[in-house]
Amino acid sequence: MMRFVLASKSPRRLQLLQMIGVKDLLVMPAVGQETVPNLPHDEAIAAVAMAKAREVSKKCNSGDIIIAADTLVYLDDKVLGKPENEKEAIEMLHELSGREHTVRTGVAVLKDGAGQAETEKSRVLFRRLTDDEVRAYVKTGEPLDKAGAYGAQGIGALFVEKIDGDFFNVMGLPLCRLNLMLSRFGVPLL
Repeated sequence: MMRFVLASKSPRRLQLLQMIGVKDLLVMPAVGQETVPNLPHDEAIAAVAMAKAREVSKKCNSGDIIIAADTLVYLDDKVLGKPENEKEAIEMLHELSGREHTVRTGVAVLKDGAGQAETEKSRVLFRRLTDDEVRAYVKTGEPLDKAGAYGAQGIGALFVEKIDGDFFNVMGLPLCRLNLMLSRFGVPLL
């Protein structure tokens, strides 16, 4: 029996897969070190996603479809991962204030050793933020487990002036791209 295995502990990715009706879904987070290889941005983030999928595949059954993803925020060429503390979250949000940045998500699909990894890119424009807004937002705790220190699907939506690209990519799982990738494995979601 084929199962979908999500190689992520992200509640947002789980929620998105459930939202589109994925059944027989097992959550099995990758635990390895998330090191971004020294490659061009799109290749690097796809490689991280594939490494997660391969790690988890060692614990899966034959026929399981492993879905892995990794999301990073890029401000110019600087990577903004998950902040380690409130101070770092405040710094990141001040850097993003009034500027456009890119959200890249690498997505990997793996089945019986055969896999593919791709990258989705979205551009996000933040409005200018006040110091009080940044501090109040960080106090909510929402920014602390999110790349770039914000969640566009949560309170962080108050800062997003414009998104050019896949909104679900900004949440951490580009659903349109994932559907196309799964259909290449003969597993359409519809």
